[in-house]
Amino acid sequence: MTLQQELAGITCPVVTPFDDANQIDEDALETVLDDLVSGGIDAVFPNGTTGEFASLSPDERRRVLEFTVEQVGGDVPVVAGAGATSVAETLEYLEEAADLGADAAVVVPPYFHAANAPAGNERFFETVADESPLPLLLYNIPACTGGEIAVETVEAVAEHDNVVGLKDSSGDLEYFLAAMRATPDEFLLLQGYDALLLPSLRMGADGGVNALSNAVPEAYSELYETAETERGATLQDAIADLFEACGAYGFAPATKAALEHRDVIPTDAVRPPLVTVPDDGCAAIEDAVEGVLEA
Repeated sequence: MTLQQELAGITCPVVTPFDDANQIDEDALETVLDDLVSGGIDAVFPNGTTGEFASLSPDERRRVLEFTVEQVGGDVPVVAGAGATSVAETLEYLEEAADLGADAAVVVPPYFHAANAPAGNERFFETVADESPLPLLLYNIPACTGGEIAVETVEAVAEHDNVVGLKDSSGDLEYFLAAMRATPDEFLLLQGYDALLLPSLRMGADGGVNALSNAVPEAYSELYETAETERGATLQDAIADLFEACGAYGFAPATKAALEHRDVIPTDAVRPPLVTVPDDGCAAIEDAVEGVLEA
């Protein structure tokens, strides 16, 4: 089976649980990972946006990845987050990820010195891909990086042997379809915007990378398997309600609130600048989680 085949399906961008002292809670992380695997998730993605990578030290990022590989590396592929603002730092994270046993990695465009033209991002990705010891997924998340990866850039970089796919969290279905048309069939197109998962699958997407799959992995797994049926539509409707309930609070805090409700983690603690979901928001999220479970 090729890597692209292994990564087709639902990849979960795993939360990083913290304890009451705001330190990484490895016991809780173990519970999350076990729950994801038993819930049918196809791959895990530590140190992503939902994992609050930008609030972790380099040593913490290393430990999260190391722990994830130790716990589930033999069960599902591990796709390491390698987001950084320079080529050199990105390559350091990629070398580390390869040493720790990751199967692939996710790279983002520079999000401080943003490229002043699409050619800048193309040069960044190709320079990283030339030296990367791991296959790479591009990560389009303009809400966090200040701009999208141009479709023309995706098309050009997709020709590199070391670049195997794109996670698109833009929420722009036209962009997603344009990227699909511009890239070869074997290039992975993964929908990162939960509310668009079903229509994307029906249009030919290879899967999704979805924050809320942390909280209801069994529903996401079933949606992927039943995407062409009425059952898939029913699940998507329930997931869309959960997505809407979470949207106002940020997906790391909201996902942790949902996980605490399901007794998967003991606390919904997040690190600054994120804040926990207020009580009224938690109530709405809890109702929406139950709606998914009852769908």
